[in-house]
Amino acid sequence: MIHQYKNNGYNIVLDVYSGAVHVVDEACYDVIAYLDKNRLTTGEAIRACDREDLRKQVSWTASAEELEEILKDISDLAEARQLFTEDIYEGMIDAVKQRKTVVKALCLHVAHDCNLACRYCFAEEGEYHGRRALMDLETGKKALDFLIAHSGNRRNLEVDFFGGEPLMNWQVVKDLVAYGREREKEAGKRFRFTLTTNGVLLNDEVQEFVNREMDNVVLSLDGRKEVNDRMRPFRGGQGSYDRIVPKFQRLADSRGQEKYYIRGTFTRNNLDFSKDVLHFADLGFQQVSVEPVVGEETDDYAIRAEDLEQIMEEYDRLAKEMIRREKEGNGFNFFHFMIDLDGGPCVSKRLSGCGSGTEYLAVTPWGDLYPCHQFVGQDAFLMGNVNEGIKRPEIADEFRGCSVYSKEKCRSCFAKFYCSGGCMANSEHFHGTIHDTYDIGCEMQRKRVECAIMIKAALAEE
Repeated sequence: MIHQYKNNGYNIVLDVYSGAVHVVDEACYDVIAYLDKNRLTTGEAIRACDREDLRKQVSWTASAEELEEILKDISDLAEARQLFTEDIYEGMIDAVKQRKTVVKALCLHVAHDCNLACRYCFAEEGEYHGRRALMDLETGKKALDFLIAHSGNRRNLEVDFFGGEPLMNWQVVKDLVAYGREREKEAGKRFRFTLTTNGVLLNDEVQEFVNREMDNVVLSLDGRKEVNDRMRPFRGGQGSYDRIVPKFQRLADSRGQEKYYIRGTFTRNNLDFSKDVLHFADLGFQQVSVEPVVGEETDDYAIRAEDLEQIMEEYDRLAKEMIRREKEGNGFNFFHFMIDLDGGPCVSKRLSGCGSGTEYLAVTPWGDLYPCHQFVGQDAFLMGNVNEGIKRPEIADEFRGCSVYSKEKCRSCFAKFYCSGGCMANSEHFHGTIHDTYDIGCEMQRKRVECAIMIKAALAEE
């Protein structure tokens, strides 16, 4: 399978199964399209193709010598398994489904409560279809013990302090980190702690502790003041931007502009979201993620199919500006344009994604276990409890069997190994099954992959 597209003056050919990317001239681009259309995809078939038919369909005036050179280059790439590569992954899917997985990460809901009232919050301002609550220390300790006990031989473990707003339960966060540091020594493990916060309660003490103990921090902010304050107000309706931005700037600088993300959400109200990304960069943030909201069609802020054309233009606009800034020496990282063309994730990750329900679980304040934070509060996905362990292993089996080959829409998609089939929670929300895709999200994902590859091509010219 190949994917061809043009972006910012570049003719790009992606060989899906090898991951090879080729930036070619117009003539070569057209010949590859002809060969693919006519299924002339082996080195032998390419060399033996009908030159006269090719000339008629491609309609260009290259000389016979130039055409032969192009065909030779393409056939060489095919034989080197860098073009028209056959699917080498589908035969591995049974092994991936049957692999023994261990729990390596927990999303620890230390607070089902929040001091903001974000309009799009899937956690219902922290309640998660249930009640407001703070995790007590003993439940948190049992969660860390559960992770150690179910992590097999894996040494490095991950725990994200999440909410609601986890800083509303700050003492428990600190005590759990201390407990984790004690347990990791005796268990031969290493905890990688992270924190996701809206910054309202961020202060010097929190910053010092976070910089000492947290491997990564996610800082929630939506962009320009008017955009952020519309969607992320306090409960009384006041905007949060002015109170939070200086704190986030200090924290990002104190971490040397590394090991954090400023994480925003764009909605139908700011389809010009490239301005919000660039606003973050202009504020000095070098690690930026701004993601599309996922909402009901009845929500006035939800993205609709008719918005996609403008969204695609925004991604193109942002990609071009990022290239310009990078070449001028003031570049920044945008999470959705970060792509590894040399290595990338292992095969199981390419095929099955984030590991929710198998390697990654969410823990509520009272210790219930769910496949991830977006399933919390849904009885059909309650897997067990930290006191009793996994009581419904069939849920993990269902998630383990979810892959780009269990989703028909993924099979023909060129981006499948970059998104690994997308978010299973979004699929369940819109289609009632984890074995489908969130269609609007897929369109945006494909565009982001195209932009990310184009950026690589543009910067490789330097």
